[in-house]
Amino acid sequence: MENKQVLKSGEFLVREVTPADIFIPEEFNEEQLMIAQTCRDFLQTELYPIVDKIDTPDTNLMKNTLKKAGELGLMGIALPEEYGGFGQSFVTQMLVAESIGAGYSFSVAFMAHTGIGTLPIMYYGNEDQRQRYVMRLATGEMIGAYCLTEPGAGSDANSGKTQAVLSEDGKHYILNGQKMWITNAAFADSQVVFAKIDRDRVLSAFIVERTFPGVSVNPDEHKMGIKGSSTAQIFYNDVKVPVENLLGSRGEGFRIALNILHMGRIKLGANVLGASKKAINDSVKYANERKQFGVLISTFGSIKHKLAEQIIRTFALESAIYRVSRDIDIQIEKNIAEGMDKGRASIEGISHYAVEAAILKVYGSETLDFIIDEAVQIHGGMGYSAEMAVERGYRDSRINRIFEGTNEINRLLVIDTAMKRAMKGDFDLMAAAEKLMTGLDQVAEMKPSSEGYYDEKMRYIRNFKKAILIAIHGASKAFDKKLLYEQEVLNNISDMIIELYIAESTALRVSKLEALKGSGEVALYKDILDVLVYDAADRIRKAGCDAVYCFADGNHADRLANSMQSLAVVAGFNVKEARRRIAAKLTGDNQYKF
Repeated sequence: MENKQVLKSGEFLVREVTPADIFIPEEFNEEQLMIAQTCRDFLQTELYPIVDKIDTPDTNLMKNTLKKAGELGLMGIALPEEYGGFGQSFVTQMLVAESIGAGYSFSVAFMAHTGIGTLPIMYYGNEDQRQRYVMRLATGEMIGAYCLTEPGAGSDANSGKTQAVLSEDGKHYILNGQKMWITNAAFADSQVVFAKIDRDRVLSAFIVERTFPGVSVNPDEHKMGIKGSSTAQIFYNDVKVPVENLLGSRGEGFRIALNILHMGRIKLGANVLGASKKAINDSVKYANERKQFGVLISTFGSIKHKLAEQIIRTFALESAIYRVSRDIDIQIEKNIAEGMDKGRASIEGISHYAVEAAILKVYGSETLDFIIDEAVQIHGGMGYSAEMAVERGYRDSRINRIFEGTNEINRLLVIDTAMKRAMKGDFDLMAAAEKLMTGLDQVAEMKPSSEGYYDEKMRYIRNFKKAILIAIHGASKAFDKKLLYEQEVLNNISDMIIELYIAESTALRVSKLEALKGSGEVALYKDILDVLVYDAADRIRKAGCDAVYCFADGNHADRLANSMQSLAVVAGFNVKEARRRIAAKLTGDNQYKF
């Protein structure tokens, strides 16, 4: 196990790490880069030539393309070798998710199969279930699906009505109910289905095969985007599920669902990273070809601004993704060393970082939405034409803010989970906040007489953390147990936390990159970091002040708001020229090479 300081989930709010303690994408080894290239080659040879056809109602085309991925071994990246996989690290799994993310609706079908369709059985199944299902899911012989959502149970998953009753002979559970928005529904061979046994308060989970009598699948839904991804309702009418197909123990389904969703969220963050890079490549290639007023549009300042902002947000997202991915790997290794089963060790390691998973889901999906929207704008009228890839990307992007729990739910999870982890004793959040309140007027850490570049950035970030702690302290004191119902305030604080984590991850990456490659190689990355922190400070100030005026008034509110203002002060600089330098590299390379 690596001898590195690894923070617990949410602990970044009160503690610091050094650049040496994190993993950055520039450290991928040769095997990881080869796997990523295999994924990209697969998209080039097997997907892009049929990308228009795969968006038609012919679900066999998607199923066959998935099976081709299975034949190449791409389905088994996350699975141990003894179950037909390659036993790759979580970092590598995230790199595969990123690489496949450029595959439009195929990436949805692929990620549903390899993630939520397969890993619940790998992580929670017994040896018999793993042998019967995981071995075949690893090769693509079987395609998997995950069946949680119901017409009356979306974000509130535990309110589902699907029921399972033990048969009189004790050999089967009789399953009745309905599931909706099920990815891969038209052709999935196995389904992880959540239902309540008898009158249980919480869910249990079952492995159901589509060939079981009583399983019926509706025609595919007509959707705004991801049209090639099969999405349909599934009905269960007196389906006899063998008792040996109960996944985990009775009543463990809700825990399984939550933990698998944590995994889905964090992998979605990587998935949209790949889609973002694809949209950037489409943007710059068009900008370098399209002329207006006799010159390439890539020479216009407004287009340079758009291209640079696409780069900044993508680079920042990537920094955060691989930072937490290695933390998860270390946590998994620790769990295994303590004697935990590999499957449970993996899911417990992933679900431990629930705060970061929610951050990446929100920031990633909103980053892609921004980038693909700007890609359409860069294309002008052609961006609205179905002839261009960005039109498909625009429609496909929108679902990501709803998938794996809406962004509204995930914003609440960021702050709620962090506070619960603190109350559980993982780190002392309120003590750190209380300490700040004793000297509120001098709370901002001021610039020393001599300060290096990264020292300055980390001082800003420490101040951002103080602003968040003050907001948490004030909201908690003002609302107490009613804070749960103050979603606007919780959203303000969550936005502050998201901005902080992304900025800190990027600062750590650029600092480590300079240590690896030298100062001459990171000038542009400092431009990225400068703009990111400059903009993050403004958003943190705004969200902090908005929160303060919701839970305080009079002189106290003004005093708190003044603290927010002082804690969000960063040095000004020429953001236009910084963005122009970033855009110049992109247009010169004619592709994302950051």
